[in-house]
Amino acid sequence: MTTQSNPMIDAGIAPGCVFGADPAMQPINAMVSDIARTNIPVLLIGESGTGKEVYARLLHKMSLSPESGFKKIQCAAAEGNRFKEELVSAMRAGGRGDAPGTIFLDEIDELDQNCQRTLLSILMYAENTDGDAESPLRLICAASRDLEEEVARGRFRRELFFRINGVCLRLPALRERKEDIPALLDFFLTKHAVQLRRPAPVLGEDVLELLQSYHWPGNIRELENLAKKIVAFGQVKTALSDLRMETPKVAHHSESPSNRSLRNASRAASRRTEQELILKALERTRWNRKRAAQDLQISYKALLYKLKQIRLPGGDASGD
Repeated sequence: MTTQSNPMIDAGIAPGCVFGADPAMQPINAMVSDIARTNIPVLLIGESGTGKEVYARLLHKMSLSPESGFKKIQCAAAEGNRFKEELVSAMRAGGRGDAPGTIFLDEIDELDQNCQRTLLSILMYAENTDGDAESPLRLICAASRDLEEEVARGRFRRELFFRINGVCLRLPALRERKEDIPALLDFFLTKHAVQLRRPAPVLGEDVLELLQSYHWPGNIRELENLAKKIVAFGQVKTALSDLRMETPKVAHHSESPSNRSLRNASRAASRRTEQELILKALERTRWNRKRAAQDLQISYKALLYKLKQIRLPGGDASGD
């Protein structure tokens, strides 16, 4: 990392959470630096766990009034009048200049049509009276689904979409920024080691290889939870046991109806069963491959070959 001043570090944001070496993150972080000191509405789109709230708070900390409040409203729990009262209260507080400077509408794609209508009318009113505010509000919204598709399907109001989409930042899934996994993991291991008052574990290359091959359905949140387990257990392999049960994905090639047969189905089922048995044996033996081979009643060489087939690290003769 360079010693050059970085606006994210200057803003007090932990670097492991938001930026990294992966090319997928570079344009996003450049855009954050450009728009942070404006009041343009921002729409954050990304899968669950990709860091949307972290980026929302980053934009607030880098804004013109970071000392003002940050109000989060959970749209998934929004209900009629209650949602209207919460939103109006937040916007009035911001208008007085005491709090908040930023309103963060999380999971805005979960709003029903009535709440969408309410939000649109309040935003239109605020737009017409914004000149009276001592401290103009910053609106940041987050969604897990692609709102353009939701608009096309009639599930999200088009006019509302255009009002909240001043700038759209699409956060990549962790599987799309794998170069950052080692740095992110190191950050989270250090963080939780400090919190739990335990030494930060040092992970081997085989473990990092496994983690970079994993599909990470829970994204950065899942990675942080794993790091916390590693620190808490004090044993990497114990913490990884559940993860490894989910990691391998046997490639299923699409077949035309004419190519489907009972024999093909039987082979596919057999491969999946074999994979599950191997993983359970490895879990029981804490990833001691020689003991796992004995448990499975196959040769050590055969187990190494099968590990390579299902793309698990450890398909070589070193490490036991």
